[in-house]
Amino acid sequence: MAKDAKDSYLVGLIGSGIGPSLSPALHEREADRQGLRYLYRLIDIDALGVPPGAVGDLVRAARDLGFDGLNITHPCKQLVLGHLDALAPQAEALGAVNTVVFEDGRAVGHNTDVTGFAASFARGLPDVPLERVVQLGAGGAGAAVAHAMLTLGAERITVVDALTDRAADLAGALNRHFGAGRAAAGTADQLGRLIGSADGIVHATPTGMAAHPGMPFSAELLHPGLWVAEVVYRPLETELLRTARAVGCAALDGGGMAVFQAADAFRLFTRREPDSVRMLADIAEMVGVVESSAGSEV
Repeated sequence: MAKDAKDSYLVGLIGSGIGPSLSPALHEREADRQGLRYLYRLIDIDALGVPPGAVGDLVRAARDLGFDGLNITHPCKQLVLGHLDALAPQAEALGAVNTVVFEDGRAVGHNTDVTGFAASFARGLPDVPLERVVQLGAGGAGAAVAHAMLTLGAERITVVDALTDRAADLAGALNRHFGAGRAAAGTADQLGRLIGSADGIVHATPTGMAAHPGMPFSAELLHPGLWVAEVVYRPLETELLRTARAVGCAALDGGGMAVFQAADAFRLFTRREPDSVRMLADIAEMVGVVESSAGSEV
């Protein structure tokens, strides 16, 4: 039977502390609507008691057990690279993989974080100016969204991270890939000046998550001419987004990135077209239920 004629799929997620992940529900709900048998399993290295370096063994075991593919998350997105047979161009350029597809006995790595953020941004903030972009966060998510922003046509992106070396390393990698002068590293004490002259801000740090509440910088730095794009999606409305909207900024929540990266992975696994609009409604419902449940426990 041809790959795209299958009606049964087994996929999984490898990572640390992934119990609360919404990926299984996102994938399985869309599969149910398409009449597919689709099992999405969590492979938590913490629960298994194995180190991140065991990701290669886990990928091989999943392939041998007949999995169709895997999602890969923190802290294994880079560690998995040496255990794959091939990389899609986007994953190779980024040096990180979040999706592995098993094809004809080969493990092929992809990165749908980049394409997911790009699709979300193009949908949620169309036609905003992209001459000068400030990005907070140079970790795994930060690297993906910086690549996405430059792919979308941002002229220059300045990356600020608590680890200045990490920001410098990401800026250097971006310049090598996209051309000299497209990226620079900034420091926290430069944020006021950088944001004051920026067209928009991309926020890619954990600040604003339920476990890390608060603002990543002083609210006084926001001004109505800015747009603000968030990577955090639990909650969908972070303090940063709420404050930005109150100031008059155009704002984009992190739910779109979560959905579009999942939709791209679903497409790679099944060769079927997901309905991203339905999946956006799914994540809004699921995040709302999680937040409501958390509130009831207080």
